[in-house]
This record gives sequence, C-alpha cells and structure tokens, in this order.
Amino acid sequence: MMLRNTGIKSWSEDDRPREKLIQKGPGALSDAELLAILISSGTREKTALDLARETLSLVGNNLNQLGKLNIVELQKIKGVGEARSITIAAAMELGRRRQMSRGLERQTLSDAKQAIQILMPLLQDLNYEVFCVLYLNTAQYLIKHEIISSGGLTATVADIRVILKNALLCNASKIIVGHNHPSGNKSPSIEDIRLTTKLKDAAALMDIALLDHIIVAGDAYTSFANDGLL
Repeated sequence: MMLRNTGIKSWSEDDRPREKLIQKGPGALSDAELLAILISSGTREKTALDLARETLSLVGNNLNQLGKLNIVELQKIKGVGEARSITIAAAMELGRRRQMSRGLERQTLSDAKQAIQILMPLLQDLNYEVFCVLYLNTAQYLIKHEIISSGGLTATVADIRVILKNALLCNASKIIVGHNHPSGNKSPSIEDIRLTTKLKDAAALMDIALLDHIIVAGDAYTSFANDGLL
C-alpha cells in the first residue's frame, strides 16, 4: 500500500497555511490553519491540518478550552506527541502573557475592568483555584502582582497574614485580590464573602485599603466592589 505524502509542502498552494499567512496575513487563516503551523508536520496517516482539526474538535473548537489543556491531555490525540504538545502549550501561554501585558502597562488601576485585564489571563484557564493579589500605591499604580496560594478544584486558602505582610514589604497602601472558580460559577460563596470581610477589616487596621475582590469564572467575572459587597 502506498502511503500518501502528508507534509505541508506536498499540499496544493492554496492549502498551505504558511504560504497563505505570508501572502494574506495571519488574519486570513482559520484557527485550524494557525494550529497546523504550530504542529508543523503530519504523520503517515494525517496531515498537520488533520491533526489541528482533531485537536480543536477535542475542545469543541473553543480556543479558551484549548488553553486549559496540559501537555499530557494534548498527547491523547494520536500524532500529537510531546514536542507538538509543548509547542501548542507555549503558544497558548504567550497569548495569555500578551493579554495580561495590556493591564501591566497601564499606569493606574481604577476599576474592575482594568484589574481584570491582569487577573483574567492569569486565572481563567486554570482547573484548580488560585488566589492572586495586586499591590498598589496611593495613586493606585500597580507595584506588583503575585499568586498567594493554590488549592483544589473547589477551594483555596488565602492567608490574610501573608497578604498583609507582603503589602507592607512593598509599601502598598491599597490591594485588589482575585481568585478563580473552575466550576464556571461566578457567584461568590459564603466563604468568599467571609474571607473578604476579614481581609478588609484586617487591612484597615494597617491603613491598607481593599479596593476589590474579583472572582474569575472562565470568560465571566464578579466584582465585589461593583456589586456592593465591600
């Protein structure tokens, strides 16, 4: 049996994603074609585009869901080995960092819409809970951001003492905290509300203002400040 040549160079010119990108720009390519460029080459049975389409079908053609797959999960697709999985994971991470850089370049964070530009890329693709803190000065200029703790599928523990100690160490006078709900439910739990109240009261004793607590749930979010919960 003669095996077909599945390399991109063997395709008709109109089907070659690299050439199409050069001639028409990346915006002219489909998600599958862009992914095929990352995958680079096919197998004996499948072209790079076949592998790309199969990878996307695994996540319902949803790029946000693709970003949540780890290297082991990507390798479940026959033909997408470790090297290709690493390339895809690296591209997804670059996309997250580019999205987050918009928020980091901003001089001040004055509301939830600006803070979410940093928190969303950090938290939205994780399948476990993570608690993050943004430390601000009096002018609400971002001093730094950091992950305080990571938890399980349904909960994480945020140590108020650690948050306030780190705020004092970097001379922050205001903080914004955020965590994710992998379940996709953006509503705060009773524990979320209790933690926020305790953190706000403890921070106030040190003349540190808690400006907001933001819950990220996929593409959606809840702001305690916007909802009158602070």
